[in-house]
Amino acid sequence: MRIFSSMTLAANLNSKMRNTRCSNSASLRIFALPVVLLLVLSGCNSGPEIVTLAGNKFGTTYRITIVADQPVPENLAAMIDAQLDAIDQSMSTYKSASQISQFNRLKVGMKVSISEEFFEVLQVATSVWKASGGALDPSVGPLVNLWGFGSESFTDIVPSQAAIASAKAQLAFDTLVVERDVNDVSLLKTMPLQLDMSAVAKGYAVDAIANILEMNALPDYLVEIGGETRVSGYNPSGQPWKLAIETPMLNSEVEQILSLVSGAVATSGDYRNYFERDGERYSHIIDPRTGYPINHKLASVTVVADNCALADAWATAFMILGDQRSLELANQLQIPVFMLIREDDTFKRRYSDTFEPYLGIPQ
Repeated sequence: MRIFSSMTLAANLNSKMRNTRCSNSASLRIFALPVVLLLVLSGCNSGPEIVTLAGNKFGTTYRITIVADQPVPENLAAMIDAQLDAIDQSMSTYKSASQISQFNRLKVGMKVSISEEFFEVLQVATSVWKASGGALDPSVGPLVNLWGFGSESFTDIVPSQAAIASAKAQLAFDTLVVERDVNDVSLLKTMPLQLDMSAVAKGYAVDAIANILEMNALPDYLVEIGGETRVSGYNPSGQPWKLAIETPMLNSEVEQILSLVSGAVATSGDYRNYFERDGERYSHIIDPRTGYPINHKLASVTVVADNCALADAWATAFMILGDQRSLELANQLQIPVFMLIREDDTFKRRYSDTFEPYLGIPQ
């Protein structure tokens, strides 16, 4: 019998969205044993302890399941909470005192010190920005705000062509200067650009929690934050962790099951966070190359990677590139990717060569 845990990835990622907008949740659901109580459950003296932690961060929920064959540190929850707070204080565009908000307010020629977490996210974002030909652009903030999907406004208005051109002119990620010495990392603003690391930061937070667990000799776990997931080892029944890719609809169905003992999975889709005007639907995913929301038939992208920050970044990049270019690039770079493309009232499946080993899992 298949049991769905309460760890659903259809979480509300932004309660501030109005009208037809709803959460930007990934279409990935976690299968697990019914360990949903927020406490330690011990089956018997000879078996492992099953520890489940859950909470709210980044405007969404997180849940962690640990299969522990040794005592779990009493301050584990506090360590995780502190790490998530540090990431939030570094890269949240919704916090005026965060490092990214401080940078976005800087005048040209000024700089701000950033955390090691921020620097590591920036490295991932830069690598995917280069490899995707600019499809993922961390300086897309002005366009995101202009279309009403950012921290500065929540309007459901289609901007003028002139306003789009003006915001697009501010995208200058290649002008960002990173200065690093032994004791400090800082960002120097040489152009009036605005950064938005949301396409990477949540996945990075998943990795940060995974690192804490591994440093505490807890190698069997599942970590999920707002849909982005990383697993290691085996689930409470001693089997690989099973995750399900769902169809990109409000009433989702299981499309494909993944069985993993190691790795991360991230999904991006355009079907939950959007607004409609005059019969047109405008997605929250903005193509930095055009200045407009994506407008193609690719409905969702799921990426498997060694770490969640990379999976998160590529899921967004592939959503922007569309199915044909994404498939070509994924095969070129050997990235496991699974796509669902709208076709009349159903969805067509496409996937890269390196995703094939994940197919054939019984549903």
